[in-house]
Amino acid sequence: MTYEEFNDFCGSFKVTSHVVQWGDSHVWKVGGKVFAIGGWGKAEKPAFTFKTSESNYHFLSEKSGYQPAPYLASRGMKWIQQFDVPGDEDEELKYYITESYRLVSLGLTKKKQKELGLNQDG
Repeated sequence: MTYEEFNDFCGSFKVTSHVVQWGDSHVWKVGGKVFAIGGWGKAEKPAFTFKTSESNYHFLSEKSGYQPAPYLASRGMKWIQQFDVPGDEDEELKYYITESYRLVSLGLTKKKQKELGLNQDG
């Protein structure tokens, strides 16, 4: 996945915002909270960082091309960075970014969720 494809995909989610910060990283937020980062570091290949469930965190931490996210994971947060995988894993990356969006939006206050029209039943 290229950064352009990453930005297009993240921009397809409801009520997101995009900023470039932290050394020219593409940072995507929902309700003001980060759910995905494209870039971050000096790697030659694209790197993508996202929040995961605890089980996915442990699984991906051991998988080739993935690592606990620099800075975030060292503070006990369940964030993973994909940094070196074949392009045929784009669908897998999209799944994890989608899950990150879901996890972060569920972590917003009920009031914020309602304001944004997120995670509402019925």
